[in-house]
Amino acid sequence: MITRFALFEGRIHDGQEDAFRQAILSQVLPEWNAFPGALAVRVNFAQSRDEGAPEIPMILAISYPDLETVEAALASPVRARAKAATEAVLAQYFEGRIHHHVTAAHDHDLTA
Repeated sequence: MITRFALFEGRIHDGQEDAFRQAILSQVLPEWNAFPGALAVRVNFAQSRDEGAPEIPMILAISYPDLETVEAALASPVRARAKAATEAVLAQYFEGRIHHHVTAAHDHDLTA
């Protein structure tokens, strides 16, 4: 499985954390869920971090079966819609940068 992470490095405007989270979940998540071929979409909001660690208020992880499916999803019209929705929310609540990392995931379910 391939997981593409988006790390939102920066800060949410003071006092806007709840509004940011609600906007992401209501306005942007439906677009991320629409990526063709996606197996799972995980939106992770920061709760705490190590002292000295960079501020990353949100991490998005979208998993796909393989790299070809990632490439097809990124080439699809959904990406433009998702990017526009993301940028609209970020412009209102976020100051920072986003960087992406594509990883080969090896999940181990310890509950089974």
